[in-house]
Amino acid sequence: MVGLSYLAIFVDYMRFDSTRIFNINNDAEFEQVALKAFQYQFENNDVYQKFCKHLKLDIKAVKTFGDIPFLPISFFKSKRVISTDKNIEAVFTSSGTTGVQTSKHHVSDLSIYEQSYRKAFDQFYGNMNDYCILALLPSYLEREGSSLIYMVDDLIKKSGHPKSGFYLNETNALIDTLKDLETKNMKTLLIGVSFALLDLAESYSLNLKNTLVMETGGMKGRRKEMIRSELHEVLKKGFGVSEIHSEYGMTELLSQAYSSGNGRFNCPPWMKVLTRDTEDPLSVQKNGKTGGINIIDLANFNSCAFIATQDLGKTFEDGSFEILGRFDHSDIRGCNLMVI
Repeated sequence: MVGLSYLAIFVDYMRFDSTRIFNINNDAEFEQVALKAFQYQFENNDVYQKFCKHLKLDIKAVKTFGDIPFLPISFFKSKRVISTDKNIEAVFTSSGTTGVQTSKHHVSDLSIYEQSYRKAFDQFYGNMNDYCILALLPSYLEREGSSLIYMVDDLIKKSGHPKSGFYLNETNALIDTLKDLETKNMKTLLIGVSFALLDLAESYSLNLKNTLVMETGGMKGRRKEMIRSELHEVLKKGFGVSEIHSEYGMTELLSQAYSSGNGRFNCPPWMKVLTRDTEDPLSVQKNGKTGGINIIDLANFNSCAFIATQDLGKTFEDGSFEILGRFDHSDIRGCNLMVI
C-alpha cells in the first residue's frame, strides 16, 4: 500500500497540475503514471476498491499496468464511480432507449476533459483555429449531458470561424455552407452521427476537396445497422472524399481515439487500449487476437482510469486498435461505433 504522505503529495500534484498526464512521452512514463493512478484510485474509490477486493487482489503484486484490474463499464450505470471528494462540476450521461438504464460519469474537473480533447485534436488534426467546424449532431441545449456534444460545442467556439456551428435539421444551410467554404479553400471538419451523415450523402452529390468528414457512430434505430466499411464507401461516394475519419469515445471516458480512415484507431499518449480474453476476463491478451476492449484513460484520474468495455476488437504492435463489434446484449450507446 502506498504511504499516505506519498499519496497526499501525488494527489495534490495531480489535482493542480495535469502536466504529468498530458505530457507523457513514452511507455515507461505511461506505466509509471498508470500505476500511481491505480494506487490512488484503489485507496480513494470505494466502488473500485470493493471490486478489486472481490477479486482478492494483492495490490503488492501489481507491477505493470497489465496487472491492474479493469472495472466493468456497466458499473457506471448502477454506481457512483468517483475517486475524489471534490465537488462534481458535471454529470455526463449516455443516450439510450426509453426504460434502459444509462451510464453516468461524474466529472469533478471539466478542465481536465477540456485539456484532453483539445490536446488530442491538436495532435491528430492540428490547430482547431485553422478549421471551420460543422456538426451534424444535436445542439448542446437539445442533448444536455452528452460528453460528445460538450466537446464539439467547445471545439466550435474555439475554432472562431463565423460559420462553425450545429447544422442537424438544417440541411440547406449546411449544403450552402459547405459549398461556400469549398470555394474559399477553407479547411473544414464535418463531424456527425452516422445516420445523419448517411442521409446527407444519399441526398446530395458533393465533391469536397477541403473537408474532412468524421463519423462518431450511432444509427440509434434511425437506419439499418451497417458494417463500417459499407458505411464508409457510401459516405466517400456521396461526399467525394477519399477517406472517412472516425472518433471513438464514450460517456465513461474523458479521452478519444481517432481513425484517419484505415479502420484503425490511434490513442493520445495518455490513453492505451488492451484486449482481454472473452473466456477469461481478467487476462490480458497479446496483440492481434480478438478480445474484449480494455481502456486505460489517465484523464479519468478522478473517476476510474481502468475500464473494461463491452466492445470487441484487436490491438496491434504500433499501439493502434480496431473495433470489430460488441458483446451480445450490449446497449447501443450514442457515442459508440456500430454493431458489426
